[in-house]
Amino acid sequence: MKLHAASSAPASSAAPGCPPAPPVGERPSPSALGDGAHQERRSLGWKIRFFEEIRLEDLPEVGGKNASLGELTRHGPELGIRVPRGFAIPADAFRWYLEQSGLARQVADALGKLPLGNLSALQQTGAQVRRLLESTPLQPELAAAILEAARTLQPTQPTQALAVRSSATFEDLPEASFAGAQESFLNVCGEKALLEACHACFVSLYTDRAISYRLERGFTEAVALSVGVQKMVDAQHGASGVLFTLDPETGFAETVVINASAGFGEALVQGRVVPEEYQVFKPTLSSAPAPIIHRHSSPSSPSSPSRPSRPFLLPNDIILQLARAGCAIEDHYSRLRGKPTPMDIEWAWEGPGHAPWILQARPETVHAGRPPERPGRFVLHREGHVLLTGISVGTRIASGVVRVLDSPSEMDRFQPGEILVTEKTNPDWEPIMRRAGGIITERGGRTCHAAIVSRELGVAALVGASGALKTLANGQEITLDCAGAEQGRVLEGRLPFGFEPAAPLQKSPLRTRLLLNIADPDQAMRLRQLPCEGVGLLREEFLLASQIGIHPLALLHHPELPAALRDEIERRTPGYSEKPQFFIDRLAEGIARIAAAFHPRPVLVRLSDLKTNEYARLLGGAAYEPPEENPMLGFRGASRYTHPDFKEAFTLECAALRRVREDMGLRNVRILIPFCRTPEEADRVLLAMEAAGLRRGCHALEIWMMCEIPSNVVLAEEFARRFDGFSIGTNDLTQLVLGVDRDSERVAPLFNEGHPAVTQVLGDFIRRAHACGKPVSVCGQAPSDSPEFARFLIQQGIDSLSLTADALLATRALVARAEAEQPPGGPSASALGTQPASAP
Repeated sequence: MKLHAASSAPASSAAPGCPPAPPVGERPSPSALGDGAHQERRSLGWKIRFFEEIRLEDLPEVGGKNASLGELTRHGPELGIRVPRGFAIPADAFRWYLEQSGLARQVADALGKLPLGNLSALQQTGAQVRRLLESTPLQPELAAAILEAARTLQPTQPTQALAVRSSATFEDLPEASFAGAQESFLNVCGEKALLEACHACFVSLYTDRAISYRLERGFTEAVALSVGVQKMVDAQHGASGVLFTLDPETGFAETVVINASAGFGEALVQGRVVPEEYQVFKPTLSSAPAPIIHRHSSPSSPSSPSRPSRPFLLPNDIILQLARAGCAIEDHYSRLRGKPTPMDIEWAWEGPGHAPWILQARPETVHAGRPPERPGRFVLHREGHVLLTGISVGTRIASGVVRVLDSPSEMDRFQPGEILVTEKTNPDWEPIMRRAGGIITERGGRTCHAAIVSRELGVAALVGASGALKTLANGQEITLDCAGAEQGRVLEGRLPFGFEPAAPLQKSPLRTRLLLNIADPDQAMRLRQLPCEGVGLLREEFLLASQIGIHPLALLHHPELPAALRDEIERRTPGYSEKPQFFIDRLAEGIARIAAAFHPRPVLVRLSDLKTNEYARLLGGAAYEPPEENPMLGFRGASRYTHPDFKEAFTLECAALRRVREDMGLRNVRILIPFCRTPEEADRVLLAMEAAGLRRGCHALEIWMMCEIPSNVVLAEEFARRFDGFSIGTNDLTQLVLGVDRDSERVAPLFNEGHPAVTQVLGDFIRRAHACGKPVSVCGQAPSDSPEFARFLIQQGIDSLSLTADALLATRALVARAEAEQPPGGPSASALGTQPASAP
């Protein structure tokens, strides 16, 4: 996916800097071409092919890229996409060029003697072959055919810039992409530059990286090159980038991931910028108004006239247009191939008032061609000092010696298994990357060259690791940890790590359903594969602290704040003129990423339960939070939601949840009310939620309540009339039953979930809730930590256990044993269902 600018002039309808071409008259359409010169070129055994004439089956003649462009051009109207017009110089023309010049035999002889894996020989042979082609210009017949097609392509705009792209006959195959192995050029202006770019594409079939890739992949047959010439899309006032119809990191197939940078896409693909990223949820794309579940704006993304006052480069309508285009292309290729075919697509957008263009499309090869990995995970056995962080690629851990390189020409210094550290990579680096034990780049995002190739190779990599070149030195021993989340780490020294295979799963279903406790959206797509039936606890507190970091009342009253605080909020919320919208967007998208990953399995979202001292630590929070002697028993949970001092902020939480369920279509989200002291308080909260558009039962909305206060047990039947189910919080319930402040070190030894006083209360509540027909789950830490406690809950007929990820598999085995010891029976209500929520 390599794009080079062959001219410094920006592309436009009359590109500035492009030399004027001789005036030409109206040219006939490609199908009408029939002059003598055209017929003569037919007799030579090849002819120029316009995209309208090309189908996917023509790949052997025009290469993978051009075959795909032809297929998309022919079917564009029915797919609802636009492809810039263009033509292909066929592979037979390339072969003719080699044969007529006498180069074919010389090239074959040179490559036939090249030993596999010898980098020095690769460099020498590649340079020799390239010199042969560079010194041999295009024949007059070939040059004339190219120029004639170019004039036909744009008869009324002869000075419009063109894009010239290589398209090898073994490129963009389902099993091997070859993306970026050969050269492409943007903003090609004038006939002389066009011919030079086409010739340079021919030469690039024999770059070191292209030769190495073919040898590594076992492509020993003769490879030929086609060249695509296409009208250049003027994206200087808009954006361009790539999209995948699955998550390129985890292989999650239910999302479209779009990366964008301002202007032309070269900086993004080459890893010079960290792009903006958008994720769209595919299952609700046709039914929900705006299923954009994640938007991430990069500080390194340059500003653009297309977004003078918006926080993101792409407006929602363009994001959705791109997602629909990607899904349409994926569906088309899946029908052609008879199996699901996720796609890797390049696009460009000219700015406001324009629809996006599709520039390239190829089957995604990393996840589509990879056999299922052995279930399990890489685990660090000892923590170390964190040297730097970046965007994690893959889920592996690697350790080794650092090798800092400035250029791929230094490949003779690189030893197999070393950790490559450099500013960014491009296809010239691939022979080195194939020998690396790990890869670290200072620049780049999840779809940059380094990320794409690292996934294909199965190598741990960290991209966008700012400061890597200053922090790391040759010979330094490090550990590269990409196994934890989307943010990877570089740790000092060689730390011990290993692979923990997952325990074999029980084939028989369990009566007690197992759910996950999860709060970090970055973990969701990796944890979705665990054998669970949904999320039993998604705590908003983590999102408030990590994704937002600003007190909601400070956002609501931003204009009234002191200047220094106003300035800091402005810095953290760029592009948001309405500051409360920042809170709604961040909270909604954090919830949505988790809900989408587990869809259609249910996800219980617990509303905010920060204490006053925790809220005070958010930016601007000190002014809005009263000092309390014991925040654990103070202004927290449900009591906040309707209180005059906080109810305005609670409406933002409701707006975020309504956006997730209605705008994004994630009806699998249910709501959990924490620390609700009395039935009357429950009534006030339910009325406030209904006023904010969250009415229990509307669009299958379930509202559950945390059982964590003795009054919840004493008045179980009263609460059961108001809620759809219960989730027991063992930490707070134990604290309040035993009168033990769990934050106090002196009485901490008295805190015991297994105490008879606690277990008696738990058993009583489960029986009474079941008698009311309400399901009961447990989301506290105790079942994750204590097998005995989990066994007790199963004996009491608990419907579901919500566990931490690291405890899930072990607890699953324990539950199977405990259920085998106890015959089924008792008044257990059904737990959280696994059926999809009602359609919008």
